[in-house]
Amino acid sequence: MLGVAVGASEEEAFRREFLRGLLARGPQGGQLVVSDAHEGLKAAIAGMLHGASWQRCWVHFPRNPLTRVPQRDKALVAATVRAIFAQPDRAAAG
Repeated sequence: MLGVAVGASEEEAFRREFLRGLLARGPQGGQLVVSDAHEGLKAAIAGMLHGASWQRCWVHFPRNPLTRVPQRDKALVAATVRAIFAQPDRAAAG
């Protein structure tokens, strides 16, 4: 983790200010940013970290389906998503 900031919103302006402060401390040459999918953050990354790719955080990604299903189905959906993420990739499967 390179930095933490608390703000009133997830707006791009706040995220740009955070990135300015982060970059002022010296990190250079970042190629990948892993974060949640807030639009303001994604826009700030695209606008300030030229050439860096963005990837959705693997913790946030599987949680999102749970916000769309009824409470009674959450355990089943969570188990299914965990099973999907537990699958070996092609390289590991041989």
